Amino acid sequence: MIQVNARAVYDSEGPFKLTTIERRELEQKDVLIEIKYAGICHSDIHSARGDWGAVQYPLVPGHEIAGIITQIGTEVTKHAVGDRVGVGCMVDSCGDCVNCNKGVEQYCLNGMTGTYGAMDRYGHYTQGGYSTHIVVTEDFVVKIPDRLELDVAAPLLCAGITTYSPLRHWGAGPGKKIAVVGLGGLGHMGVKLAHAMGAEVTVLSQTLKKKEDGLQLGADNYYATSDPETFKTLAGTFDLIINTVSAEIDVNAYLSLLALDGTLVNVGAPAEPLSVHVMSLIGHRRSFAGSMIGGIRETQEMLDFCAEHNIAPEIEVIKANQIDEAWVRVLASDVRYRFVIDISTMENE
Repeated sequence: MIQVNARAVYDSEGPFKLTTIERRELEQKDVLIEIKYAGICHSDIHSARGDWGAVQYPLVPGHEIAGIITQIGTEVTKHAVGDRVGVGCMVDSCGDCVNCNKGVEQYCLNGMTGTYGAMDRYGHYTQGGYSTHIVVTEDFVVKIPDRLELDVAAPLLCAGITTYSPLRHWGAGPGKKIAVVGLGGLGHMGVKLAHAMGAEVTVLSQTLKKKEDGLQLGADNYYATSDPETFKTLAGTFDLIINTVSAEIDVNAYLSLLALDGTLVNVGAPAEPLSVHVMSLIGHRRSFAGSMIGGIRETQEMLDFCAEHNIAPEIEVIKANQIDEAWVRVLASDVRYRFVIDISTMENE
């Protein structure tokens, strides 16, 4: 086994501690990645605190990983030593089911293997990117285009693909009216991507305090959902609404903002159930859907799209010993718009 340094939590309350974890020796199709940067996702916090189910501690979160390949297995053909690469929310799948064969491995019928907090095919509990190195099979590693710096590329592996995938699937583009609920780590990427695709973009946020940011990021309109007039003014407006928040919302109120055949897509994953009245759907043939990241091919497509259109997340780079503080700030919505850990600082206390 390969011994690497990492930051782990040992219970649902934290804090993070510097530790050593084991990575498997390289199989024939594996690559060893020296992690340079790792983004902090709200999902890391939900997972570590047990909001989505039981957790096996210690846990090393992190599924927004950017780094350099330093070693490859004997049968690797897709990557080479020195390549700039990324790893997102999954590191394996069965590879045989109908969904895997369609290139949507995130919906593997036998269960995809999460980058952390999952049991892999070798019987090991996966640990994530808050660490110096990771071993991943080559099929779940994507290339980071040269035009993207590694620090801004890291959040694209979750925040980028999580918003890109539903925008592509539901046909965002010229002539389409798109709303993005929430202007956080996910939401600000949704705005940038939808704007680059040519859609008319509206931000729906609780208040107007980030309005200037939203317009600079590419939004055409910005409304406060705390104002009841917003739901009257915008009734029947949107072809697609991407809900990025991980908190409970009034789904029926947001469904009322959809035009005929419009779709409300949840990419945020609140711990609480959401209530839907069927009549909110029937009246205008509206749909309420969900979307989870994207497949490997689509993730590579997203990275190439971002490079081509000069799209990058707004980030704040932190040291590894600042993760606890960063988590507190994420929960307080005090980040614009994604924290990224400089892994070269891993051993600093």
